[in-house]
Amino acid sequence: MCAFAASALVGCGSDRDKTIMIWTQMVPAERRILDEKLTEFATRHPEYADYKFKELYYETEQVRTNFMIAALGGSGAELVYGPSDNTGPFVKLGVIQPMEDMFDKTYLDGFISDPVKANTYLGGHLYQMADQVGNHLCLVYNKDLIAEPPKTMSELIKFGLAFTKDLNGDGKIDQYGLAWNYIEPYFFVPFIGGYGGSVMNDKNEPTLNTEAVIKAAQLIKDLRDKYKIIPRECDYDIANTLFKEGKAAMIINGPWSWAGYKDSQMNFGIARIPMIDETGLYPAPMVSPRGYSVNVNVKGEKRKVIADLLKFLTSTDVMLDFTKRAGTIPARKEAFDKVSQMLEQEVKGGDPKIANDNAILRGSLLQISVGRAMPVVSEMRVIWDSMRPNYQAVLGGSTDAKDAAKNMQDLAVKLIKEMNE
Repeated sequence: MCAFAASALVGCGSDRDKTIMIWTQMVPAERRILDEKLTEFATRHPEYADYKFKELYYETEQVRTNFMIAALGGSGAELVYGPSDNTGPFVKLGVIQPMEDMFDKTYLDGFISDPVKANTYLGGHLYQMADQVGNHLCLVYNKDLIAEPPKTMSELIKFGLAFTKDLNGDGKIDQYGLAWNYIEPYFFVPFIGGYGGSVMNDKNEPTLNTEAVIKAAQLIKDLRDKYKIIPRECDYDIANTLFKEGKAAMIINGPWSWAGYKDSQMNFGIARIPMIDETGLYPAPMVSPRGYSVNVNVKGEKRKVIADLLKFLTSTDVMLDFTKRAGTIPARKEAFDKVSQMLEQEVKGGDPKIANDNAILRGSLLQISVGRAMPVVSEMRVIWDSMRPNYQAVLGGSTDAKDAAKNMQDLAVKLIKEMNE
């Protein structure tokens, strides 16, 4: 019997001996590219003809939880793909293995360290190999609805008041200036940076009971309740649908969504989330790599197969194809430098689509420049879990922002203490 129910999704026994499964949280457009690359790898490597290379989608939280439980039970996918902040909890639980002995130093030295360190090392060991960097939130705007994105929060509010309308007179708003998954802490955190705050100090201690957290939470509530320029009820899918249907002029979203907007043939642009007028600071989204980690249960020949697969998936050519088709920022120096050089050159008399793609990448890099590196520590998981109920209580009206900030801090301190006991 399989050790974990979800392992039925990937099989047990002999069927798994010659399968390399990747559990991933990539969006559909990126997964289509990954599927193509897995097929291409199999074709290029006839010596692995008896192997099958597959991917399976889970939402970000599901892939993290399911992988931890499965790997602890001796099962789960051979590779798990996701943001670097998963690495800390994975290492703490012992569900992924060091990878540095699978690659030569020259290859590992080929990954970027600026604007963010691509590969994730903990305790001197490599635990995640990146294929892209960023994973950061930006302002995305529909160019058919708004010629120039707002540069300050006051400009955003002014535009939102003009654009947000009840078009058919039924008392319900039909279009919004902005929509995004503001109910989740990850999508709220940039605004804390806009008020000069952060969620954690350099000692991995929570810093949540601050004026920055209070003002950021109040701002989001005011955008919804005072100015009424964002939907009253909104999660990721609702926001994305409103944006794609032209019912929201702007959305705050990340690079994982670019490919889907391209597939929809949207005329969209990327910009920094507007500056907070009071501070003169731009909101600071978390910036991190995304990449692959190896299940601790993988042994023997599979490690060699996986090493070759990862060299292919993190090669310059594959990264540049993802950049071209999905708008992601590559993690290898050679690919990153090629993208940077391309952006430095003005497109004159060329393909307008190429020029637009360049603008998307340029806007994404501009947002990274004011972002903050995601801490790769187990304490970050506690930060998210401590913020969520208290921040959502502000939105729900059961507490005010000041009390919520204190409650966040108290809960985070308590949970981190319990985690380390």
